[in-house]
Amino acid sequence: MTPTVVLTIAGSDSGAGAGIQADLKTFAAQGTYGISVITAITAQNTTGVTAVHPVPPEIVAAQLDAVLSDFDVAAVKVGMVGDPAVAQVIAARAAQLPNLVVDPVLVATSGSRLSNVAAVAPLVLYPRVLTPNRQEAGALLGRQVATAEEMAAAAGELAARGPEAVVVTGSEQAVDLLHYAGRTTELRGDPVDTLNNHGSGCTFSSAIAARLALGDDLERAVQAAKSYVARALIGGRDWKLGSGPGPLHHFFS
Repeated sequence: MTPTVVLTIAGSDSGAGAGIQADLKTFAAQGTYGISVITAITAQNTTGVTAVHPVPPEIVAAQLDAVLSDFDVAAVKVGMVGDPAVAQVIAARAAQLPNLVVDPVLVATSGSRLSNVAAVAPLVLYPRVLTPNRQEAGALLGRQVATAEEMAAAAGELAARGPEAVVVTGSEQAVDLLHYAGRTTELRGDPVDTLNNHGSGCTFSSAIAARLALGDDLERAVQAAKSYVARALIGGRDWKLGSGPGPLHHFFS
């Protein structure tokens, strides 16, 4: 049986906890076949990001055209963009990107700044699901977003810009706010006591894309992705990979 194909458009993480590497592991864990378009090469490990090298827009475009011309893509996750010109390359092909999930990577969980608002703004119009964390939602709106009430308001405002749904994630609090079909829903989980949370945002958004590709409705896809991330955090919480926050266990049993 031919597997369902899911595409990630994102940056490469040399520590393999986030970015393209986390996305491909998540796709595989969900039983889908992952393909990729790399937008940037980062030098990073569990302690942070030390360098970022953007891939030229024409090479990003060539990668995109190559995979879209040959694979039957069922869903797409966009992560780190890095360059407004790359965002325009992606936006120009939005009609070819089904079940588009955009994770507006501006600040990593570790606090490292990876991108800028100008590089993300052109893509906010197109997603089926937009998945900023609190800091990214605040950056996109130009104000602080911290409390559950502020997260709910941010989700609604961002949804008004074009996305079908917006999930503002609360990370360590395990509280996320979903705005969809004109209403905002609080999604609560049990916080996982772990330092190994590197790549949790990438994993969440790529899991949503995979579940949409497999036929889940939007709310079910978001709930399934939230549950998957929680179990992956539990699975990797005792790992000792590196001296900083380590990755999730994408293939927990």
